[in-house]
Amino acid sequence: MLTQRSLDRRTAQGIALNNTDVPIAQIYIDQVTASTGITVMAKSKWLNALHVRGTQTDIQALASLSFVSSIEFANQALNSRFSSTSTSNAINKNMNVEVTFNYGTSANQIQMLNGHLLHQQNYTGQGKMVAIMDAGFPGVNTASPFQRLRDNNLILGGYNFPDRNTSIYTRGSHGTSVLSCMAGYVDNQLVGTAPDAQYYLFITEDTNSENPVEESYWVEAAEMADSLGVDVINTSLGYFEYDNVDYSYQYSDMNGIKTFAARGADIAFSKGMICVTSAGNSGNSANPHIATPADAITTLTVGAVDSSENYVSFSSIGPSFDGRVKPDVCAKGFGATVSNSSGSIVNANGTSFSSPILAGMVTTFWSAV
Repeated sequence: MLTQRSLDRRTAQGIALNNTDVPIAQIYIDQVTASTGITVMAKSKWLNALHVRGTQTDIQALASLSFVSSIEFANQALNSRFSSTSTSNAINKNMNVEVTFNYGTSANQIQMLNGHLLHQQNYTGQGKMVAIMDAGFPGVNTASPFQRLRDNNLILGGYNFPDRNTSIYTRGSHGTSVLSCMAGYVDNQLVGTAPDAQYYLFITEDTNSENPVEESYWVEAAEMADSLGVDVINTSLGYFEYDNVDYSYQYSDMNGIKTFAARGADIAFSKGMICVTSAGNSGNSANPHIATPADAITTLTVGAVDSSENYVSFSSIGPSFDGRVKPDVCAKGFGATVSNSSGSIVNANGTSFSSPILAGMVTTFWSAV
């Protein structure tokens, strides 16, 4: 169920094993899978839950199974027993990144966090494992900014949850740029904040649609990361609005305990992992507040600043609905130096990049302990 490294991480932090470490009994999964009209999309041992799809009638029929304690619909109106007319509103799944230059330097984004002082002392993330949850990693297996990672066998593997396979160098290129902030290396152009850490690459985002199942994929990936002994999780993703507006959240839902992803993030922390999460890029929108799992109580939520450490307007704001300070910290997210999937070093905007820049510093700082 857990690797020795995962057990060692818990021992070092005085974290005891409990029932949430035990997978859901396969007999339960099998009975749900065999139920009329039901497709099992994902599962979570931490939350003792299955994510299923089916008609309202077929899903409600699962309540007759003796081991099913409750059913929660993505359409919250159904949970409240009010009828609702379903509508669709296609969400733009393209990453909120604006490429502005073909060349840049990563010195500023590291130095504003004093990361260079750690690097000078040869603390570069060695001995620590990082999991990156994202949309895809094309080019990481071929592009030159990741050659150093490949040569040193620092990519340990990963999983593609939407496709249910191990093809990780595919789908959206957002994850490629995110990884480059932490582990990219091109002399005199780009040095990641944790270039010597080990990495697992998990695809949890489906760029073809915006659906609550992506939160379930994220929790599954976090559980896998835990079992592998990962220390730090970076999430440059956020969920607030879904294609089906009946599934979308309100600001009042950003309280750290409502959403599936936020609950999963807090359990991840309880297992001894640090979750670093981008605040979001909706600061200029009608819904300017952070999206989940940035609202999770124990996650380190990262906003974006420019090269002079001024907060940038697109960076989502806090507080969480229950009044906690969010974002917790900031890093460079305007004109950040990243690699794209073809290996070109470019400047890009978004909390998608301030989060991994900071996550790499957390990893490097931890490696100095």
